[in-house]
Amino acid sequence: MTRGRVPLRLLVVLPSWVGDAVMATPALSLIRRRMPGILVGGLMRPGIDALLAGSGLVDEVHVEPAGGMMGPKRAAAKVRPMRYDTALLLTNSFSTALTTRLAGIPRRIGYDRDLRGILLTDTLEAPRRRDGSWAIVPAVEYYLRLVRECLLGGEAAAGEEFLSLAVTQEQEREGRALLERAGMVGVRYAVLNPGGNNPAKRWPAERFAGLARWLHEQHGLRCVVNGSPGERELTERIVAMSGLGGLAASLAGLGVTLGALKQVVRESALMVTNDTGPRHIAAAFGVPMVSLFGPTDHRWTTIPTRPGGPERVVVADPTLPEEERANDHPERCRIERIEEERVREACVAVLAGASR
Repeated sequence: MTRGRVPLRLLVVLPSWVGDAVMATPALSLIRRRMPGILVGGLMRPGIDALLAGSGLVDEVHVEPAGGMMGPKRAAAKVRPMRYDTALLLTNSFSTALTTRLAGIPRRIGYDRDLRGILLTDTLEAPRRRDGSWAIVPAVEYYLRLVRECLLGGEAAAGEEFLSLAVTQEQEREGRALLERAGMVGVRYAVLNPGGNNPAKRWPAERFAGLARWLHEQHGLRCVVNGSPGERELTERIVAMSGLGGLAASLAGLGVTLGALKQVVRESALMVTNDTGPRHIAAAFGVPMVSLFGPTDHRWTTIPTRPGGPERVVVADPTLPEEERANDHPERCRIERIEEERVREACVAVLAGASR
């Protein structure tokens, strides 16, 4: 165990999901601030490189698709020539721990879970509840704790850590070209995110459509509906149901990329979103937002928002006791239980806070 020893060449294994990768940026910022001058590499899946581009949080970018029997061997071969002396695993998987071991990195730091402790040299126990299940720890704090305990020797970090992203000049050009195709240049607009990797996280499409109509009628906002290429049918259906014509646009069919989306989000006046990655992009840029949570507990992804970027979290069952987890009550916490009126009230609150 070598806690507190400053590495010279550090490889950070980054989470695969967009939201989780953004929630790792406070940990990366802390490393930069407390360990100036060290070389920091990032091992990440495709797409996360575009997300972190321009941030200056990593010096070397190693992109490798996740998964597959040969995945760890391929990834190890990619990072081995850099001769990293320390690996910090912000992932929980066995395969990423195996990758760093195969790469010959002598010091390997991570949480001791998923049967991978034997592959690590410096470990932390992930918090559990009395029944043995994982305790709810916000991902931002989960990653920061690993840095504080194992890289900084338990030293408390001063100051509040915010999510941080940047937009490169090329991404700015791409984003503005996308807005031009969407007919949103020079106007105030809201970003709606009706998708999500889990259908149980998706607020009903007709309510997003009604909200888009209300945002325009009551607040003069146009709407862009964001989604992946696979969600194009959903986003275009919401635009059609809104009845707004050219005052609303679906980004899924207009060539949206993750880099362009950062610019679109950065320029927006409001985001209304399910529990999905763009929520964290908005938080990083201080955009006012309303986040909707059904049967996934919002406390896993609690995020510190920058001044001027208020967030209102709307949960399906606000009466759920604090000691209970929404994940354990899929029927009681169905996202359909969030009424449109509650979302409207949250929008009014965050827009008022932003104007102040």
